[in-house]
Amino acid sequence: MTIGTTDTVTERRPSGLELEPKQVPPAGAAMIDRYVFKRLARSSRRSRVLAERLTEPLHLNLVSAFVALFGSFRSKVNHDLIIRQQFAFPILHAADKAREAGLKKLTLVEFGVANGAGLLNMCRIAVSVTKVTGVEFEVFGFDTGSGMPAAVDYRDHPEMFQQNDFPMDVERLNAALPPFASLVLGNVADTVPAFLAKLSPRAPLAFVSMDLDYYSSTKTALEIFNGAPEHYLQAALLYLDDTVIETANPWCGELLAINEFNDENEHRKIAPFPMLRSRRLFKNPRWIEQIYLVHIMDHPLRTPGLRRPSHVIPNEYTN
Repeated sequence: MTIGTTDTVTERRPSGLELEPKQVPPAGAAMIDRYVFKRLARSSRRSRVLAERLTEPLHLNLVSAFVALFGSFRSKVNHDLIIRQQFAFPILHAADKAREAGLKKLTLVEFGVANGAGLLNMCRIAVSVTKVTGVEFEVFGFDTGSGMPAAVDYRDHPEMFQQNDFPMDVERLNAALPPFASLVLGNVADTVPAFLAKLSPRAPLAFVSMDLDYYSSTKTALEIFNGAPEHYLQAALLYLDDTVIETANPWCGELLAINEFNDENEHRKIAPFPMLRSRRLFKNPRWIEQIYLVHIMDHPLRTPGLRRPSHVIPNEYTN
């Protein structure tokens, strides 16, 4: 399933198996726009956006206004002008790395789809990135389809989340998804192993958005990084949605799941994206500290060997 130009989507069973294509209205973009305006109507969302942008240098905001009107997609990503910049930056970054490696297709995953606005936004960004880089995408959204299961214990942050939170309208979301995207419904303990069996080096996993809220679900979902090394970018990107909640700590939730993953895996390690804030034009967005890299230590590109001409550093003092 790759990005195309038709308005055909595939009707899907809850298991993610494909049926015959059918024609549906292009509802995805309209759904995203309605969702964005609805969220910005909330004072807390508005306050955060204003706090992030108005505390940045005035000249950058003035330049951003011009970029918003006339800039390219890449320029808009660089100026944090894309809805869900936490998706836009890693997807574009991954595509650039794929081009360097000669790859033509990548896989993107969202864990915790809920109402599907994030998944549809990921698809929209993927289309734009393909236009810029030529790299195509397959997109998969993992969810129970019926809301969150019961919390196991305090590690699942039951003070924040509970059973049946964030249900999905499966039929409506399926109708809005483009042909290159699929829902993978069920318990991640069952769906992740089946997904790994189908993952291919022709479309390695490049970016995962993790928004399962619970420690128990996140720990299981992280097994998606334990496949064959060539089935990933050598440093896949990971967005952790719930590391910024007030009660987040290394003994609960996503942070605990990450620490245990690192302890249990010799050749797969998860760490923050180094120096990302210093690389960005705008320094204040909180998504910057939520971007991590999953290092595939046994990836073929991390095996010693000669793959290119030697780097030579010129010394101007000896000339």
